[in-house]
Amino acid sequence: MRKIFLLTLLACCMLLGAVAQAAQITDVKWGVNKADVLRIVVDVTDTAGYAVDMEGDTLNLTVNADKGAQVPHSKAVKSSLADSLKIVDKGSYTVVRVPLKQRLLEKSYKAFVLKKDPATGRPFRVVLDVTPRQASYSGSGAATTVVSNRPVVSNRPTKNNSSIKKNTVIKTSTAADKKADKKKSSSKKKNDNKKNTAAAKTETTVNKPVNKSDTDKLAVIKGNGRFSTSGGIDGKIITLDAGHGGSDPGAIGSDGTKEKNITLSITKMVKEILEQKGAKVYMTRTTDVDVFGPNASDAEELQARVNVGEKYNSDMFVSLHINSSVNKNVGGFSTYYYPKTDNDLRLAKNIQNKLAANFGVDDLGVRQANFYVIKRISMPAVLVEMCFISNEKELTLMKGQWFQKKTARLIAEGIEKYFA
Repeated sequence: MRKIFLLTLLACCMLLGAVAQAAQITDVKWGVNKADVLRIVVDVTDTAGYAVDMEGDTLNLTVNADKGAQVPHSKAVKSSLADSLKIVDKGSYTVVRVPLKQRLLEKSYKAFVLKKDPATGRPFRVVLDVTPRQASYSGSGAATTVVSNRPVVSNRPTKNNSSIKKNTVIKTSTAADKKADKKKSSSKKKNDNKKNTAAAKTETTVNKPVNKSDTDKLAVIKGNGRFSTSGGIDGKIITLDAGHGGSDPGAIGSDGTKEKNITLSITKMVKEILEQKGAKVYMTRTTDVDVFGPNASDAEELQARVNVGEKYNSDMFVSLHINSSVNKNVGGFSTYYYPKTDNDLRLAKNIQNKLAANFGVDDLGVRQANFYVIKRISMPAVLVEMCFISNEKELTLMKGQWFQKKTARLIAEGIEKYFA
């Protein structure tokens, strides 16, 4: 019996060891393209979540994977942006720190993932592109990079949120931006037809704060500036935005579950419920697509979502997302608003209160945020984070029909109460 017990214990230890090593960083590479964009590529043995944030003049890329013993603690970099990068082992996750030599006018970095490719032998990769102030970068696959692998090309960066989604913000400002306000009206008319080419999609929580100069250069559809905030839900016009989609999977769970699929499923359910209540509902996307189209910049993609709400003179815009964090114990619902009208906060409270009172998960409350889609749209708008895909318990929940149907019903009830 003792022998059997020891063999069983050994097998369990081996299994736990295999699980612990399921996601491990095997290499960190860097390269610079012709536009002087610095690209950092983190090779991982399996799917792993990530987050990006600025800490003073240091850009941090956090990856939910162990640092392999063969990966050095630092590397020299030859770039106008940085001279070195540090790889810091934090136990259950790893942080790639990039001390920047120049202060960026805005957060001009983009992070995304590339799937494992058995055909070419490429592993799962987390990619971070950083654009210097003088460079122009659209986010559609860069020119040749000086990394040890073949150049890595992306269709379009994915996203995620501070603690947790990727703060990939758009292009850097130029001197021409200062004149944008004066040319705003004419440039909008000129670009409208070009920028609204894709069918609908949803994605707003690529939670990116955006500068006014960026939006001034985009195609913008302006509604009539009027929206209804009371009188019941019957006849109200509502635009729903299913976060991410197409080339942007959003946050990814430990089992490969993609945020974009969960948000689309729940958004469709919300639409059905609201229509049964008499509302007229539009969606930024109804399938797994990029709303603006492939190879769009972040600003173009987000503005395309805003344009759907403006086009139909909506009374409300609601963007649905799934959160993620490097801390796998963090969980719960939260609702974000930007105080551009007298009703954004009231809408956020109505939805959050319904969710918080009827679910056995943490209530993270109502929060103010500078997210593009809720700030740059004219009508009251909110962005709802429907639990954390990085939390194993909540990941299991959100994949089930019970969770999705209940979440959709409560969001719809919050919307209905707002119009009461």
